[in-house]
Amino acid sequence: MSEQIKLKRIVSLPMVTLYGLGTIIGAGIFVLVGKVAGIAGIYAPIAFLLASIIAGFTAFSYAELSSRFPKSAGEAIYLEETFHQHWLSISTGVAGATIGTISAATIANGSVGYIQMFIDLPAWIIIILLVTTLALLAAWGISQSVGVAACTTVISILGLIAIIIINAESLNTLPERLPEMIPADMKIWGLIVFGAFVAFYAFIGFEDMINVAEEVKEPERNMPRSIILALLISTMLYVLISLTAVLTIPAETLAASDAPLVALIGEGQQSLRIIIGIVSILAITDGVLIQIVKTSRILYGMSSQKLIPPLFSTVHPHTRTPLLATFTVAATVIILAISFPLLTLAQSTSFLTLVVFAAINFALWRLKLRPDTPKGKSINLPAWMPFFALLLCLLFILAQLIHL
Repeated sequence: MSEQIKLKRIVSLPMVTLYGLGTIIGAGIFVLVGKVAGIAGIYAPIAFLLASIIAGFTAFSYAELSSRFPKSAGEAIYLEETFHQHWLSISTGVAGATIGTISAATIANGSVGYIQMFIDLPAWIIIILLVTTLALLAAWGISQSVGVAACTTVISILGLIAIIIINAESLNTLPERLPEMIPADMKIWGLIVFGAFVAFYAFIGFEDMINVAEEVKEPERNMPRSIILALLISTMLYVLISLTAVLTIPAETLAASDAPLVALIGEGQQSLRIIIGIVSILAITDGVLIQIVKTSRILYGMSSQKLIPPLFSTVHPHTRTPLLATFTVAATVIILAISFPLLTLAQSTSFLTLVVFAAINFALWRLKLRPDTPKGKSINLPAWMPFFALLLCLLFILAQLIHL
C-alpha cells in the first residue's frame, strides 16, 4: 500500500504572519469600518479597541495550543487532546469550518461595492467569478497561495498608511475633539459593545493561521510568534484608521458607503480614489483566499484524524493540496455570499467564533489544571489567562444576546 501524500512544510515566520494579517485586515477595515461607525458613531475606535482586547486574550491561548499541537484542524485537535470526546472534537471542527465558510462569504459580499467601482456587473456574477478564481489559486499550491496573500497584504498595509497620511490634518484635530469621543453614559456603552461585537469579526484571522501549521517551518516556535505579531500590527492599524475615518467624515456617511475607505479620499482626488479602490479589492480578495485555504485545511485535518469521511484528506500528488476540500468550500461560499447580506453574515461569524473561542480557552485552562500536563514548548501562560479569556468570551456573548 502506497504511503499517503502529506502537505508540504514550506511556510516561514514572515510568510505565515502576513498570511494571518491578510485575512484580519481584509475582513476588518476595508469592509466593516463603515458598519461599526453606523452602530457606535464617533466611538467606533473604542469599539475596535474593545474587540481587540477580547480577541487578544484568546489569541494567547491559541498561541500556546498551536505550539503544543501544531496540526491542521487545530481547534478540533485541541479539544480531542484535552477531552478525548470525538463528538466534541467533531462539533468544534465543524463549527470552525462553518466560521471559515461564512467569513469568506462575508468578505466576498463586501467586495462587491469596491469591484463595482470599476466593473458594472451584477453582484452575483462578481461573487461567482471572484470565489472561483481564488479557489483555483488555492488548489494550485500552498506556496503560491501564501505568496499571493503575502504580497497583497503588504500592498494593503501600504494603502492603509497612505490613507492615514492623506488625512493627517483630521488626525491633528484629535486633541480638541477628544472630549466628544469619551462616552458619557451607559446607553452609549451599550452601542459601543454592540459595535465591538461587529468589530470583533475584524480580528478573526489569527485562528486561521493554526490550520496551516502542518505547512509551516518549525511550527512550535513560529506559530505563537506569528499569531501575536499579526494581532498587534492589525490592532495598531485598526485604531489609527478608525480614528482617521470618524475624524474625517460623519459616521452616517461612512455607514452609508459601500466603499467606506474610498469615501475618505476627496472627490477631487480621483486618481487616489482609484488606487485606494484597487488596494481595497486586493485586501478583500486576500481575505477570501485565506479563508478558503484555512477551511479546506480544517476539512483535511479532521479527515486525516478520522473525525469525518476520509475523502477530504486526499491530497493531489502534484499540487500537494486537498482539492475536494478546497472546491467544496468554494461552492458553499458562493451560495452563502449570494443568499445573505453582509451584516447578517458578519454577526453570525462573530457569534459562532466567540463560542469556539470559549471552548478553546476552556480546553487550555483544563490542560493547565492537570498535574501531568507538561509546560508549553515555546510559550507557557499562567492558568488565569485562559480562564479570564473564557469569561470575556461568555460575557461578550451574553451582552450581545441581551442587546439583540
